[in-house]
Amino acid sequence: MSDRLPDFQQTVRPEWIDYNGHMSEAFYVLVFGHATDMMMAETGLGSGYRERTGCSLYTVEAHVRYLREVEEGAELTVRTRVLGVDSKKLRFTHEMYVGEVDGDPVATTELLGVHVDQGAGGSAPFPDEVRDRFRELVEKEPPAWAGRSIRAVA
Repeated sequence: MSDRLPDFQQTVRPEWIDYNGHMSEAFYVLVFGHATDMMMAETGLGSGYRERTGCSLYTVEAHVRYLREVEEGAELTVRTRVLGVDSKKLRFTHEMYVGEVDGDPVATTELLGVHVDQGAGGSAPFPDEVRDRFRELVEKEPPAWAGRSIRAVA
């Protein structure tokens, strides 16, 4: 298995453009959500897993940074990094680029996911094979921007 997840790609649609002439903030999150879906499928948590087990990954916390404007028709590439995993939780990031993954990202998000048994209504341990796959993907050094929070405004 690869030690890195494949990149997710998406084209900015006309209906995603806001009154300022660039991609609206909600659609950055939508694209990040699609990248999370791909990560789940690549690590064994896809639709078949959800149907078979009644379990899924729920996002319980996210921090999004909007760094540059994105225009209609832009080809987006999202790189996903796994930063940590324990028995029930997953910390990961997405970095969004226009075109290839080089230079500076146009947006980033850091997320905390919890593995949930939807039938029982609470958190549940990852299956060993899923947790082990995430452990294979954990990066030794997180990006410099990860772990930040919003500062107080006086």
